[in-house]
Amino acid sequence: GLERGAKNQFSTFSNFITTINQKKEGIGNRNSPTQLVIPNIKNVRDLPPICLDVRQKQRISIDTLPQELKAPIPPDPSLPIRTKTVKDFQDDVEKAKSSGDWKAVHDFYSTTFDSFLEINAAFKKDTNSPFSTIEDSGIDAKFVNVVYDALLNTPQDVQKSVLKGIINGLLQEWKGPRTKDDLRAYCILLQNPQFSNTSTYVIYAHLLRQIAALTEADHHFLVHWSKKISQRRFKQLVDRLLQFISLRLFPAKPEEFPPMVKCTWWIPSATKVLALFNAANSLISPSIISYTDFYNSTLDHIDLMEEYHNWQCYGNSHRFSFCQYPFIISIAAKKVIIQRDSEQQMISIARQSLVDKVSRRQKPDMNMLFLNVKVRRTHLVSDSLDELARKRADLKKKLKVTFVGEAGLDMGGLTKEWFLLLIRQIFHPDYGMFTYHKDSHCHWFSSFKCDNYSEFRLVGALMGLAVYNSITLDIRFPPCCYKKLLSPPIVPCDHNTLVGICDVTLDDLFQIMPELAHGLSELLSYEGNVEEDFYSTFQVFQEEFGVIKSYNLKPNGDKIPVTNQNRKEYVQLYVDFLLNKSIYKQFAAFYYGFHSVCASYALLLLRPEEVEILVCGSPELDMSALQRSTQYEGYQKTDLTIRYFWDVVLGFSLDLQKKLLHFATGSDRVPVGGMADLNFKISKSETSTNWLPVAHTCFNQLCLPPYKNKKELKQKLIIGISNAEGFGLE
Repeated sequence: GLERGAKNQFSTFSNFITTINQKKEGIGNRNSPTQLVIPNIKNVRDLPPICLDVRQKQRISIDTLPQELKAPIPPDPSLPIRTKTVKDFQDDVEKAKSSGDWKAVHDFYSTTFDSFLEINAAFKKDTNSPFSTIEDSGIDAKFVNVVYDALLNTPQDVQKSVLKGIINGLLQEWKGPRTKDDLRAYCILLQNPQFSNTSTYVIYAHLLRQIAALTEADHHFLVHWSKKISQRRFKQLVDRLLQFISLRLFPAKPEEFPPMVKCTWWIPSATKVLALFNAANSLISPSIISYTDFYNSTLDHIDLMEEYHNWQCYGNSHRFSFCQYPFIISIAAKKVIIQRDSEQQMISIARQSLVDKVSRRQKPDMNMLFLNVKVRRTHLVSDSLDELARKRADLKKKLKVTFVGEAGLDMGGLTKEWFLLLIRQIFHPDYGMFTYHKDSHCHWFSSFKCDNYSEFRLVGALMGLAVYNSITLDIRFPPCCYKKLLSPPIVPCDHNTLVGICDVTLDDLFQIMPELAHGLSELLSYEGNVEEDFYSTFQVFQEEFGVIKSYNLKPNGDKIPVTNQNRKEYVQLYVDFLLNKSIYKQFAAFYYGFHSVCASYALLLLRPEEVEILVCGSPELDMSALQRSTQYEGYQKTDLTIRYFWDVVLGFSLDLQKKLLHFATGSDRVPVGGMADLNFKISKSETSTNWLPVAHTCFNQLCLPPYKNKKELKQKLIIGISNAEGFGLE
């Protein structure tokens, strides 16, 4: 709406601001943190950038706040009486549209947005109630939405009056802590759709600055109030903030904004306010919007390593870095940070090896620059275990694999084959390390006790090496595994500290053992007498090598009956036993194996879901993108066989597309960089067209005979991808 009309719609805006400032010079404090910064105002004082880390804000409780934050709540000033209802306003708008007389609407907007008190008078559900709890903001959301929806369709003078009123509110000289009415006003002003227009960014920036500078306790209220906003409007607020950050970083028209040196606080303020919405989003399960909706892809184009090094050097001090707010950094950008951090560690380790050799006057050998793994195919697991155990100091070097007795240089294919073969063997049910749950299609750690957990450490190291060397693994762990893997994200110095232990819920169990989780859920909702009907105690039973063993969930658990009163505790202890305690030694070895390779502060940037994507790839398939990036050998992309192939593949169901990807690459998932990172190749097979397609998974290569027609190609391709398992047909 603001883009309609003349380009200089706010041409007199700077004059208006200047007038406002001149009127306030006599009474206002020129150094007030709320002083408005406008492009043509000189000698503006910049506040230090706001860069406190609010990733944990959702865990804050008012009861646990330090005493200094529990400031006495000042009494709210009495509000003016405003009686206009939603229907009254809508009637005024309709009359204005039909008559062309917008005076009543103009008066409403100019009065309502003239001050924070007036905003509350108009939009507070009950002006006589304090609404001082986190559960209810007291805002009439429907009225706010109707007023804002109508705003962009009003004449320009109406829209200007709103912005002038907001400036009046922001220029007030604040004394003492904010009232709940002030917080309500901030919450309402943030939703103003006018702030999507770059011509309002100066005002928007000051609104964000004031909100970012609020106390921890005030942020706590805003976080909880924000989670009540509808999904569509919540997404609009997040997108508006992301756009603000992007356009400040890379403005299409730099002349529209003040010089960067005069508004260094814009981006930190916006990012901190965005963090409040991220905290609100995390409070609800399922979340209001996806965590990926907070990604700002613009950041993929800045110097991420400088951001990372600033964060490493200064932590969460007053020097701003986007790494303090990792939710805004996309998984692609995080992968770049991790890869470059890995490369720097590889170079550092290799350089140190070289220096050590030279200092001992030994002849340098190129092999010392790599992690060289030599294994026999017939003793794959034991040889791999021995090699990685002997070469722990080299784990951060570039990986190169050699199969004993076989000629060939490892240009990436042998490494991938080693991963594929090793993973398949270790995760085979007969091996006994992991249990495959058919209902959830995932593996989980076997709880069988053993004398040596080194093989679990090997699996952890394999996952770490895969991330470190940008290899996608065909592993099916539940999300809970990656949550445990980041508990904590940095290996503690004290080896007595428990690792791999995290808060687990019935939802986590549903992702592994849905049938058992459903039974426990039924227990929680059972309306009869739990003690008499279930006759259970705080004791569980597990079969280990044909022997039934019992475990108490709490001291003397076998003597404590499960009742209606304590069943929640029973379920929680049972879930904790299954996912934490019963597999502690196995998972601890797995944890230390992973972190022996991937020990990096970059892990602090990652969510559990993002670790899974780095290890296993993304489940989102885009076969059209694969078609665009595919390379050909013996074929041209215009050849009839290739056209048949893509017609068939693009028409496949998602299940068949996944089978094709798994057949050709060894995994049905996509690397973080997308289909282009697969380096997928289709080669011409000179065999008879009676043969099925063949795949070289180590090179992501599909060998396709020149089938005569589309029907034959489709038939042979479906047979091939649906019946191939491993390296042979069943």
